[in-house]
Amino acid sequence: MRVGLLTEGGYPYATGDARVWCDRLVRGLAQHEFEVYALSRGPGQEAGGWGDLPRHVGLVHTAPLWGEPERRRGGRGGRRQRRRFAEHFGELAAAISAPYGSGAPHGSGVPGRSTAEADRFANGLHGLADLAGEYGGLSAALRSEDAVRTLERACRTLGAPHGAHQVRVADLLTVTEALERALRPLSLDWYGEGAGGDPGLSGVDLCHAATGGAAVLPGLLAKRRFGTPLLLTEYVVRLRECYLAGAADAADGRPLPGPVRTLLATFHGRLAAEAYARADLITPGNTHTRRWQERCGADRERLRTVYPGMDAARFAEVGEQGAAPSGGDDRTLVWVGRIEPPKDVIALLHAFAEVRRWQPDARLRIIETRRGEDPGTDGYPAHCRALAEHLFPDEAADAHSAGDNPVSFERLGDPEVPTLADAYGAGGVVVLSSVVEGFPVGLVEAMFCGRATVSTDVGAVCEVIGGTGLVVPPRNPRALADACLAMLGDPERCERLGAAARARALELFTVEQNVAAFRGIYLELMSHCPVPREEVGEGGGPLPFARPAEAHVPGRWTAGRDGDGFGHWLPGPLASRSAPEHTPTWAAPTPTAPPREPLGVGPRPSEEGA
Repeated sequence: MRVGLLTEGGYPYATGDARVWCDRLVRGLAQHEFEVYALSRGPGQEAGGWGDLPRHVGLVHTAPLWGEPERRRGGRGGRRQRRRFAEHFGELAAAISAPYGSGAPHGSGVPGRSTAEADRFANGLHGLADLAGEYGGLSAALRSEDAVRTLERACRTLGAPHGAHQVRVADLLTVTEALERALRPLSLDWYGEGAGGDPGLSGVDLCHAATGGAAVLPGLLAKRRFGTPLLLTEYVVRLRECYLAGAADAADGRPLPGPVRTLLATFHGRLAAEAYARADLITPGNTHTRRWQERCGADRERLRTVYPGMDAARFAEVGEQGAAPSGGDDRTLVWVGRIEPPKDVIALLHAFAEVRRWQPDARLRIIETRRGEDPGTDGYPAHCRALAEHLFPDEAADAHSAGDNPVSFERLGDPEVPTLADAYGAGGVVVLSSVVEGFPVGLVEAMFCGRATVSTDVGAVCEVIGGTGLVVPPRNPRALADACLAMLGDPERCERLGAAARARALELFTVEQNVAAFRGIYLELMSHCPVPREEVGEGGGPLPFARPAEAHVPGRWTAGRDGDGFGHWLPGPLASRSAPEHTPTWAAPTPTAPPREPLGVGPRPSEEGA
């Protein structure tokens, strides 16, 4: 199978989001051929280069979402082109200047204003994509005076939100520039014959978007033009990130004006709803992400939770030692992460002050995983250190010994904590004090190490813990202190919970289970949504009966051995049409989860299509 992996700000670059997860997925599915279509987020990421790619990654296409657009043919075009652009961009502008979130959700099937606006957004988006394919790009048009005036008319219409009515010319220029960058994938040459006869996305069997946002746009176009199945994986909801960040930050670092935030947030909301409506299957990383997707209109029948896979081998030595700390003691609390406001280290320090009142020999080790101080934190780490010095002055055991602070700030890689496993093994209880969290990676790492945990109830924490640790409300230092005291005062309970946590992590959050889940999903999508592509022989002519009819038994009347209601691939090799040197052998997929209801990813394949 040839898989087009769509990424933004991550793989195959050496740094970025979801880079490690994508690398593990690609290496775990070596029987398939991958083509990477990557969007970069900044010059620093491109300067860092690519990571080490396995040999079954055939091609890598890259494009920037930053800087000035590439100069291509077309420009603003003639009168007919400008008229068509005004029509399609007008549909898009009308959709993003309408109130978002009112009426029925996009995927609910209930007619309403939201459904109509979502249709206008889709028509405008695909109309612009067709225009870009015909005239060689839209960058100049999206930054033109025509685009600004069209967007202004949409914001001034009756029914537009109050924030859009207040838009100024400077705001319109900022929005059109942001839209040009977000829609830049529509103008790329990834959708047909490229240099050297590269078919691009027209030659892949499956598009897998590793994140939402701009990365899903090439998959939407490939599905519409070539019928390619689209799989969307979200471990972090891009729309949620957009809301938390205020849609975006200005180039000079200042917050964007209200009208700009309103329009851009609506655009990202419409884009997310369109992606959820068109994807054949959506794989959220946890229930917290799944709830966001359902609220944005994703169909429940096309949602399947797949937990992210993590490398458990590097924590095996510490985890197999049980609850006995390696290099620490059972009276020490450990916090591991990046010191930034969402982690609420301030509340942790106040909670530890309460812990010290009842257990004077307790200690707290704060281990930072990032080198240097991020300018965006506004001195938050320094503020935390100053508060710790104020709450916990150096204490001495007697008049003849030096003072010692019960709170220590350390960095990962120091001689005391050279690795993450050593960091989690430095104490008996691991604490998470965040007020905002998606999927708590650090909590899973602590579970791999067999450590008892105390966490705040944010994001997917309760789903990850599953009863193997204590969970308290966020922004509540008293509750956090009570839970820590309960753990520190009962070492046997810590040992039991740590063992249960390690067993749960090994069952749900390993790389092996993640790769096995996607192996089955790839084959399932191919069986239900085959690309309607004609097989050709060596001379370029059609090759009849290249896919034998008995390769897959269609219909729900022949339930598989596992009772899943679907037919199964029969054993036997099928020739790979794309890479003869990497010819895979197809076999019945091994079930990786309990039987589920049939997946509504499209119509049942007919005998002719099979």
